[in-house]
Amino acid sequence: METKKGDFVISTDKGKLQLDVIQGYMENEAYWTTGRTRAMTEKTIEYSLCFGVYMGDQQIGFARVVTDYTIFAYLCDVFILRAYQGKGLGKWLTETILAFLDEEGVRWTMLATRDAHELYEVYGDFQKLYLPEKWMGRVNPRLLESSGQPYTVPGDGM
Repeated sequence: METKKGDFVISTDKGKLQLDVIQGYMENEAYWTTGRTRAMTEKTIEYSLCFGVYMGDQQIGFARVVTDYTIFAYLCDVFILRAYQGKGLGKWLTETILAFLDEEGVRWTMLATRDAHELYEVYGDFQKLYLPEKWMGRVNPRLLESSGQPYTVPGDGM
């Protein structure tokens, strides 16, 4: 899939992805990727639907979706390089991804964010978790320990 807007292109062609740009952002800008190695980034790309944003030959943005293309999609690692922010590219990227997933018939698309709730809600595409009483999540205990957060077993009284 490829779409153009002015001087910019969004493409799902993994052959165009520039791993140095992606890993550079993950290591130096993203709060959510603490400890993510280049090998881990390569593996996430291999097993995800990826969207690169380009100006000419230069990659300036990225997002990936973990999906089965039918029932569920998890949108993650969304970024536009700082020098290109404020041009509506993040909104365009999000709209492009959601249109693609809608066309595929994906029923549920989720994301997690620490500080951009209002940004995604403004698009009208995302809202606080629907039916939160049914949804649960789990974080690998080793990840919690390595980040300095205590891990307690639910129900152990701590």
